[in-house]
Amino acid sequence: MGLFYRLFVRPALKLQDSEKAHLRSIKILRLSSHFFISRLILKGLYNPNRNFNIQQFGLHFNNPFGVAAGMDKGAHALLGWSTLGVGFTEIGGITEHQQDGNLKPRMFRLDSQQVLINRMGFNNIGSDAMAKYLSKKASKRNMHHQPLWANIGKSKITELSEAKRDYATTIERLWSHVDVFVINVSSPNTPQLRDLQDESHLLDLLENCERSNQSMAEKFAGQRKPMLVKVAPDLNTTELEDILTTLMKANLDGIVLCNTTTSRPAPNNSKEEIVLREEGGLSGRFLHDRSVEMISHAYKFTQGKLPIVGVGGIMNSQDAIRSIRAGASLIQGYSSFVFSGPSIVKHIVRGVENEMKKENITHFHELVGRDHGF
Repeated sequence: MGLFYRLFVRPALKLQDSEKAHLRSIKILRLSSHFFISRLILKGLYNPNRNFNIQQFGLHFNNPFGVAAGMDKGAHALLGWSTLGVGFTEIGGITEHQQDGNLKPRMFRLDSQQVLINRMGFNNIGSDAMAKYLSKKASKRNMHHQPLWANIGKSKITELSEAKRDYATTIERLWSHVDVFVINVSSPNTPQLRDLQDESHLLDLLENCERSNQSMAEKFAGQRKPMLVKVAPDLNTTELEDILTTLMKANLDGIVLCNTTTSRPAPNNSKEEIVLREEGGLSGRFLHDRSVEMISHAYKFTQGKLPIVGVGGIMNSQDAIRSIRAGASLIQGYSSFVFSGPSIVKHIVRGVENEMKKENITHFHELVGRDHGF
């Protein structure tokens, strides 16, 4: 079925506007997972049916491969993702206020280099409406429960000085409906957002988010939710180390490496050059080397004490293994779903399993950071 996707489905999607093709793909997944028989077919074709029994952030993950933020922004196909067998799903970005996002067109594909460029601008229904939507969908999602993550960002209309309130409000509204929060301070498509990566802003932001997290835990007599920070690949080494130090100081649960990049690969022809000139964040194959470099450095800098989620250009099982061996405790895909289709889940999960057999290890955590020898 992976071959079928590459030969027939992907060429058909190439004829469509990238954003419309993306939305249609999510709709197809949602509809095909709506009925029992079609769910059985999806599961038989694509689900790797493997349970690695991974314990991370106080949660259980069947396998380390999840859906990255931006793939299913509106949480429309949660049952579909679990049917395909992913380990977890990250929705969003979600902001306090409803946003239409940037002007269209705002998503572009370059198949020849397997990269995507987007300048979506956190288009979403807002955290209040999202909380109500997730509340309605809770019973169906629990049919195939898997950890649900929420990527949260700053509303465009919110001043930088008020960002901590904006994030905290979203956390409070979504707290009962998700398992993990990812604080996104690195999208290149919201003005000034990356300024929040500076230590002067970041520590105050995280401390405020944690207060809201703790407050909601007390209100509902539960445990605080894990919180991670997603940063940009365009940071230099000193900036990354400063952020890692801040996260450990704030007792954050982990870091996501990394978001989309403003850098570009060299074009091979004039057609590629036109696409690569588009503004926005680039994801896909070009990003993988930088992501692995950051994962490796972060793992060594923190001595493996701060969990890392690897995302960026994981297009196949070899990429996934490379990220894990560099230090990623969990990994995520976005562009790989676009260019390879749903078969990527089985390909990556079974590839990781084969790597564990080759290394003669029985527990997944033994593979994490294996390249470092500590």
